[in-house]
Amino acid sequence: MATLTELARETELDAAALGHVQRLVAAWGFLADLCFADLLLYVPVVDDASPVRRFVILDQMRPTTSQTLYREDRVGQVVDGDEFPLVGRAWELGQIIDGESEGSPRGEAANVQCIPVRFKDGLLGILTRESAPSVGRRPGELERVYLDIFDRFARMISTGEFPFGAESTEPKDAPRVGDGVARLDNAARVDFASPNFVSALHRMGIHGNVVGARLSEVGFDESSVRAAFAIGLPITEELERKDIVLLVRCIPLLEHGAVAGALVIVRDVSELRRRDRLLVSKDVLIREMHHRVKNNLQTISSILRLQGRRVASPEAKEAIEESVQRIRAIALVHEKLSSGASAEVDFGDIAQSLVRWVEEGLVSPERRVVFSVQGDPGQIRAEVATPLAVALTELLQNAVEHAFPDGWTDHGPGRVLVTLGNDGTELVVRVEDNGVGLPDDFSTAEPSLGLTIVRTLVTHELAGRLTMSTHGGTIVEARVPVSAGRDAG
Repeated sequence: MATLTELARETELDAAALGHVQRLVAAWGFLADLCFADLLLYVPVVDDASPVRRFVILDQMRPTTSQTLYREDRVGQVVDGDEFPLVGRAWELGQIIDGESEGSPRGEAANVQCIPVRFKDGLLGILTRESAPSVGRRPGELERVYLDIFDRFARMISTGEFPFGAESTEPKDAPRVGDGVARLDNAARVDFASPNFVSALHRMGIHGNVVGARLSEVGFDESSVRAAFAIGLPITEELERKDIVLLVRCIPLLEHGAVAGALVIVRDVSELRRRDRLLVSKDVLIREMHHRVKNNLQTISSILRLQGRRVASPEAKEAIEESVQRIRAIALVHEKLSSGASAEVDFGDIAQSLVRWVEEGLVSPERRVVFSVQGDPGQIRAEVATPLAVALTELLQNAVEHAFPDGWTDHGPGRVLVTLGNDGTELVVRVEDNGVGLPDDFSTAEPSLGLTIVRTLVTHELAGRLTMSTHGGTIVEARVPVSAGRDAG
């Protein structure tokens, strides 16, 4: 289905007019509830070849307070003015018109009200209120009040006073009429309150009779009402009392540009906010957990370094230092995770940090090696980043220690290029050096501990592939599925 913006290309709506239309369809949910009917927006299409004016239905809204007249989506349909004469007549006259239409999908007559949509003295389209006729039933007080409020908004739409300006954006969890409604007169006193509105006040511990009083007189914070009356724009705020959180939206009712009353809609969002707080607490707890894991790993790393200083054997010293580097690689991932709420990390940033560590720890004037990193693997999950960081650390250490033996500086500085890639399906880590290449007996020789760790991590834990080749140096490439690690362990 085409979007509203795409459908608007068939019309003469400019950018400003389209913005007005978008604000209308973003805010008209409560209007459909108030009138117990479907709302459809008809806008003339640009069609010079047709002798009859044609309209495209840009959007529609179904009520939550009544049964819909249209079970199918009518958005995008193009209709002739002759098919819907009420729409065509309202467009020609620029006035609100009431009548009946035979265009019901059930083949029966439907009550239709056509409301001109104006913006800056220009007519943009026709908003229709369409509902099944009610026969032999007298509307109750609530229904009469709701329809009266809708009629006031209909007049505001026809004069261009509704929707309000771009500064009055509709909140994403805006309350609907069924959540609770109160109507205020021009003195900001309540002249009607729906049962659900009264129930919302009761949950907050407010039990006084609200009808005839200002909200502040019964203990309800009416700061949003004062602000809406003062500036003539909708105001939304949250009120919290006795563990109950109400989302309060006050929408002014305008007459000739002056505030002549207001509609207050409330919604109990206590459970939503409780869940939000739980999510925030969970995020904080997870970040704290990663921070403590990082600190513990750094403590282990420091203890190993102290132990390494007391060891006389060069082989033992080297083994301890390699273990320290592996632990630091794991700690780095947890450090990145502790800085944000996401379960993913930027592996390119991790690779840059690992390269700097290897440069600082292994490169010396006797063994000059230049590192570079290319590519952007993007954000990857922690269960992939952790083993991959350890594998990359091993590959970098192997490149420095085995690709550039003593005396290699006579050939110029060694170069190690790390290339990273991510096509959405597979993550590629490629380490290439210009050293001596793989030994002749590499395929038959017993693999080193570092290479064994790399193979285990890449092929077994991450279900990837590891290839090694010699082309003027050594090329090691690890290919890991982006979805790897979900069932690790």
